[in-house]
Amino acid sequence: MADITLEDVEYVADLARLELSADEKGQLVEQLGRILGYIEKLDELDTTDVEPTSHVLPMRNVMRADEARDGMARDEALGMAPASHEGYFEAPRVVE
Repeated sequence: MADITLEDVEYVADLARLELSADEKGQLVEQLGRILGYIEKLDELDTTDVEPTSHVLPMRNVMRADEARDGMARDEALGMAPASHEGYFEAPRVVE
């Protein structure tokens, strides 16, 4: 696996709209590099006799049942929004 570079951290921070100091960027380069090292260790394991699993525990669908409930009226929700336009929430553009 390739090492994490300062440019990688800056690129991801820009995508996430995060402003990071030089110290924070340096810490992330180091921390993400260690995480990739752990993943490389996992790649060394012999898993030929290990059956693939999607759940480590036998429990499935342990969530509550969905129940329809009355929601908030549109005008009430829009009234709490910082900005709205023609019945829709209005937000600043985030995609370039």
